[in-house]
Amino acid sequence: MDFIRYAERSAALVNAELTDEDALHEHLADRTWLHRSVAEGDLASLRAFQAELRPVFEASDVDDVGLVVSSLNDLLARHPVTPMISDHDPDNLHMHVTNRASSVAELLVAEALMGLATLVCDLGATRLGICREPRCDHVFVDTSPNQSRRYCSDRCSSRANVAAFRARQRRAEQARNEPGAEAEAAAR
Repeated sequence: MDFIRYAERSAALVNAELTDEDALHEHLADRTWLHRSVAEGDLASLRAFQAELRPVFEASDVDDVGLVVSSLNDLLARHPVTPMISDHDPDNLHMHVTNRASSVAELLVAEALMGLATLVCDLGATRLGICREPRCDHVFVDTSPNQSRRYCSDRCSSRANVAAFRARQRRAEQARNEPGAEAEAAAR
């Protein structure tokens, strides 16, 4: 069981716009074998879980360790996880978070909770965040060695850096155009 990947999938689940079954299939694009198992109630269950899980990322983002832990514990109590040893490859026994009879929603919820619970125990409760790019509200998992991640994606990081660069250029241009700026610059 790759708990870091499960934790990252939990962020992707919170960020997913699950408007209909096609959107759920798109969210599961890298796991096409799950498409045929999507049931009618999965979409509603996952939307409800998204709303339950987002506060965990928000609490972590403001370094509220107690709230992260209590929120995850509450979610684990409401959504029990039943890990099982998988023997589909007898030479590579490994853990799965639910049995094969579970719904897609139960599988995704179990993966998210086990991934986040393990990540919090292994790396700390402040490794979850909300993108700092002002036009984005996506969440992310920070597995960087120095806990320095601030954006959900390279795209948001680039947008923020470009915006900051342009703001500095505007301030410099305004300073050059202010009355007395030439005399002040000449005096330096």
